[in-house]
Amino acid sequence: MAIDATESRTGRPDAFLFERFADDFHFPTSLTFDEHGRCYVAESGLPFAGAPPGGRIWRIDGHNRALLADGLRPPVNGLTYHRGALFISEGGHPGRILRLGPDGGKPETVVDGLPGGGNYQTNMVAFGPDGKMYFSQGALTNTGIVGLDALDLGWLKKLPHELDIPGLDIELRHVTVETDDPFTKGARLSTGPFAPFGTAHAAGTRIAARSPCTSAVMRCDPDGTGLELVAWGLRNAFGLLFLPDGRLLATDQGADDRGSRPVGQAPEFLYQVRKGAWYGWPDFIGGIPISDPRFAPQNGELQQFILANHHEMPPPEPPLLSFEPHAAAVKMDLVPDGRIVVALFGDEIPMTAPSGPRAGRALAIVDPDGWSAVTVSVPQIRRPIDVRFGPDDHLYVLDFGHFEPGKGSLDAAAGSGGVWRMPW
Repeated sequence: MAIDATESRTGRPDAFLFERFADDFHFPTSLTFDEHGRCYVAESGLPFAGAPPGGRIWRIDGHNRALLADGLRPPVNGLTYHRGALFISEGGHPGRILRLGPDGGKPETVVDGLPGGGNYQTNMVAFGPDGKMYFSQGALTNTGIVGLDALDLGWLKKLPHELDIPGLDIELRHVTVETDDPFTKGARLSTGPFAPFGTAHAAGTRIAARSPCTSAVMRCDPDGTGLELVAWGLRNAFGLLFLPDGRLLATDQGADDRGSRPVGQAPEFLYQVRKGAWYGWPDFIGGIPISDPRFAPQNGELQQFILANHHEMPPPEPPLLSFEPHAAAVKMDLVPDGRIVVALFGDEIPMTAPSGPRAGRALAIVDPDGWSAVTVSVPQIRRPIDVRFGPDDHLYVLDFGHFEPGKGSLDAAAGSGGVWRMPW
């Protein structure tokens, strides 16, 4: 169900009207607050539309705005305030997590050597009731096979690129996909799963689990020691949230209809993250086999399994709920009444699928009593990417800004990102 931003839960016509709080940010991704009510914003550092390269961290204190750090490895995907420090997720190659004081200075590296150089990167940090630092790591491919789509992704445009790293021991089937060779005119190449572009593994090849891995949630001590896997098989868990009872939630962005292993109409998901669980990537979509007819791509055949040892793995976890395909569920926060607000960044068609309707660019209000959701349209916000309740009881929404992929082009505007707020 969807409602307009001007409609109200209580009947007042202005209940979902946002006011601009801060603007002129270059494609920001992350928003957080300290105990003094000061707001912090992270810019991705992606140089779209002439934006300056390198991530930046800003502090907003009333009418004062201060630059705390710049030149960070793009894309900066996360910024979390915890016990007097800011924790920054750099998605470069390699990825890493930094600690920065609230007044700036030189960032301290907490975790280094994380996977990078692929489709998705190191994502946000969340601190659990056990005192551990949890973070997610996106997959480096769409669904396990490196393909020509890497050249179309605005933030990547790189081939060959790094390979996915399994968090569980896997055995491969012999599956190959033939594509043009982008480096030799008229030539063709075959590529298999978990293999460099233009190569393939033999049937029965086993690849041992490693840590750190991709498509996973991991955790460590706040100083970066004791790194371990929490759960594997989350394609790109961009948002993490601990509930008051200690449960960990993650948004997971569904597979795209692109590349060498395209998947059609894959929803976005909200999961509860359980220790030792498998969430199905690269062979299941929300617990359903990738070969199910509902996932037929627009151009091409249904995909088959690439892993041969499902029987050795935990059964794939079902989601708590699903969002519409390509809505791009990103970050979330807890509503004071116990519900959850989720930012829906929106589709990136035709970069992520050949065609399709507009999706996302909205907020979802999730009721954990039965796990249902209502989508709220927010027309003045172009690309919601983060949401936070401030100490002033306002809901703050971070807008990534104007960003619309086209066929071989990108319509974007530097400085179009901003922070919006409304009283809750």
